[in-house]
Amino acid sequence: MNERIRAKLKGLPRKSGVYIMRSKNGEVIYVGKAKILKNRVSQYFQHSDKPVKVQAMVDNIDDFDYFITVSELDALALENNLIKKYQPFYNILLKDGKTFPYIKINMKEPFPRVEIVRKIKKDGAKYFGPYIAGIDPKAIVSTIASAFKIRTCAKKLSPEKPQKRECLNYSLGLCLAPCTNRVTPEEYAEELKKVISFLNGNDDEIEGILEAKMLEASKEEKFERAIELRESLKMVKKLKQRVVANLPKDVDKDIIAYVSDGVNGVLTLMIIRGGKMLGIQHFNDFDIDTENAVLNFMAQYYLNMIPPTEIIVSHPVDEQLLSSYLGKNIKTISQPHGINLTLLKMAKENATEHLEKHIERDKIEYSNTIGALKALQERLNLKVLPRRMECYDISHISGTNMVASMAVFKDGKPSKKDYRKFKIKTVKGSNDFACLAEVLGRRFKRLVNKDGASFDEKPDLIIIDGGKGQLSSTYAILKEYGLEDEITMVSLAKRIEEVFTPNSSVPVILKYGSAELKLIQRLRDETHRFAITFHRQRRQKTQTETELENIKGLGKTKIAALLKAFGTTEEVKKASVDELVNVKGIHRSLAETIKEYFKEN
Repeated sequence: MNERIRAKLKGLPRKSGVYIMRSKNGEVIYVGKAKILKNRVSQYFQHSDKPVKVQAMVDNIDDFDYFITVSELDALALENNLIKKYQPFYNILLKDGKTFPYIKINMKEPFPRVEIVRKIKKDGAKYFGPYIAGIDPKAIVSTIASAFKIRTCAKKLSPEKPQKRECLNYSLGLCLAPCTNRVTPEEYAEELKKVISFLNGNDDEIEGILEAKMLEASKEEKFERAIELRESLKMVKKLKQRVVANLPKDVDKDIIAYVSDGVNGVLTLMIIRGGKMLGIQHFNDFDIDTENAVLNFMAQYYLNMIPPTEIIVSHPVDEQLLSSYLGKNIKTISQPHGINLTLLKMAKENATEHLEKHIERDKIEYSNTIGALKALQERLNLKVLPRRMECYDISHISGTNMVASMAVFKDGKPSKKDYRKFKIKTVKGSNDFACLAEVLGRRFKRLVNKDGASFDEKPDLIIIDGGKGQLSSTYAILKEYGLEDEITMVSLAKRIEEVFTPNSSVPVILKYGSAELKLIQRLRDETHRFAITFHRQRRQKTQTETELENIKGLGKTKIAALLKAFGTTEEVKKASVDELVNVKGIHRSLAETIKEYFKEN
């Protein structure tokens, strides 16, 4: 414990609040809440035996901050907001706000449809789920479409404003065509009742419907349709196999079990809806607050999910606190009996098995991600752990269709939503140095101006694909924007995988096969792949547009309309004059000119 921490501990208030633990580089590594801040935070620094993972976290603490809250409820809300913001390593891994899919039926529509959603709204709609590992909601929706004549389109329908004609599904007997008022809202509602009954757990009717339709399709030699129906039937039988013995069909329960070996922990969630086991999901846990692990998980998980009528938990939780925070009534059973006790034991057994089987895999993943980042920080003498790394690459053929790519790794893993593509705008001819300078200049300008998602987040480390020359030219751009003290930049040369740093002519040689070298190689290779893919797309588009541009009377607008209608130039070639005329802006004379051009070429 350093003097700064010792002084802060003396000044801690005896009030509720949230505390933030920081490492030597200022990184937030843990966020926690407390009824009494002084008691809770002081416990970490007392000379007493602690679980291994708690001691590991304490050994990394260099400083801490705290926020006083009016109540424990406010502390819970603030804690969750800070976890989402900082993504601390030692908090439970439900930090990404992940939600599982539901099947939604909006009963306020005159002709409701079945759709898959991930966000729950207070809109009066019926929601079924959530569906987790092992059950695919798309397969369920497909099964519903096979058995019942419910619409699957996303059109806004009104009995007062019917569509002009039905779609193909009506002709195939898959839809009642409410779009053209071939069915009344009352008749449609009767068909919808069957769908809701199925989603509530009643499988018998849909099974009979599918079997009859499959036999009929087979007799009529519609074998592809028969195969589709057979797959839907398999889905229904799969659901029937998930019936939990001794549970009525109308029972909804969640079972949450937490187990820990003192170092690692696993929280297992079992979901039962309509008396069926919809799935089991495991969450690997780094949370040091084992007493409140279940409470913390529930506060994050049920914020975006619909809680069932009963939640069986392995550790007691403060129901009143949780219900107030979530704005939803939460009822838990922490001392279950009978079938509930059996379900909790099952969840604990699954959690224990997952912990035993996957602990080695988790160690390997840690070694290849956070562990590799820590090794890289040490080898390159970086000021901070490079949690966000960016790499850039250029792709072109003899200076044509020049593009660049930016790939991003966060915490040692690809963050594809942050990848970005660039078209080179100012460089003429084959000049990779100038291209990199242009791209980095555009990137840093957007960083400084806080312009755009991904661009307004500062990287900890930038890796340039190349040697000392590429690094020098791009580092000059970093200095131009005054970012050289905030962002570290290095380059990775392919010859012997040397790492060059700006202020040294001697490269750093990372050990061959080491996790840290493999990490930056993965980032470099991913950037290269991304750049080549974009270049090929650009080249193909250029070639396609050039061929159509050779046809007299076709400008950019009409070319775009043709490609939107037919997809590719090859499909435009195959189209008839009548099909071409259906495209906006293409009159018969021009359609005949297009056909004539492709006959001659």
